[in-house]
Amino acid sequence: MTALRWAGLLRQLGIRVRVTTEWRGPEPRADVLLAVHATRSVPSVLAFAAARPTAGIAILLAGTDIYPDFTPDAATMRALERADALIALQPRAIEVLPPALRGKARTIVQSATALPAVRRTDAFVACVLAHLRPIKDPLLPFEALALLPRGLAIEIAVAGRALGDDLATRATAATRTDPRARWLGELSRPAARRLLAASHACIVPSTGEGGANVVSEAIAAGTPILATRIPGNTGLLGDDWPALFPPRDAAGLATLLSTFATDPRSYQALVDRTIALQHLVQPAREREALRRLLTDLFPR
Repeated sequence: MTALRWAGLLRQLGIRVRVTTEWRGPEPRADVLLAVHATRSVPSVLAFAAARPTAGIAILLAGTDIYPDFTPDAATMRALERADALIALQPRAIEVLPPALRGKARTIVQSATALPAVRRTDAFVACVLAHLRPIKDPLLPFEALALLPRGLAIEIAVAGRALGDDLATRATAATRTDPRARWLGELSRPAARRLLAASHACIVPSTGEGGANVVSEAIAAGTPILATRIPGNTGLLGDDWPALFPPRDAAGLATLLSTFATDPRSYQALVDRTIALQHLVQPAREREALRRLLTDLFPR
């Protein structure tokens, strides 16, 4: 999604863009390579650098590139050292880099647009948009829901494909145990955006993130975020965000859900904090950051 969004923004700047899963060269010619995900792009980066020694190279640091520890192998380090620029999705990611790499790193926050939606009045709906895999901990909200009184009108909707039989089994069991828990499976992008816009809150329960796109999407939609206190989230939301909870802490999340579902003033304050961040995720801002990046990489 990042690659496709960047391609669209760059085309708005009049730049010819080709999106590919692997650079094979030598044609078509390219003046700049933007590699999304350092570890996975190593072969393309090194091949491009060898074939185009004077071309510009920028590498986007994904969450798994830098968290839980920045320990690149030798090939990845060669690619990072060759790159002219490194891109982080939130400023905390740059802090983990060694000084030699930190000097050429910059932050480009992912942008998003929102869909209008009407939120329900009969229940507080919180959504989770993430494929079911351990690092996303997407079923933690179901665990939190189980800790709340059955009479509390809260629903949790998890949208994502199960990337493991165990997680699918657990998700199905949770929905059978509590009718307030819904697992929707993988949704189309438009359907996922509609769910996000119609939800009262978006839960980001990950144990590791580089800077989740869903955070930008939720901010654009004006949907408050309940997130784990990890650098990938606090780098975007701030350390003083009033809806943070420790990773894997179902009880902490349950407390937040109960508070915002039952206290209109607290919830409205969280909505206001969310709206105050919307300027950070405007497409024009990300487009200008990409324009500056390419100007630095290819000044001609």
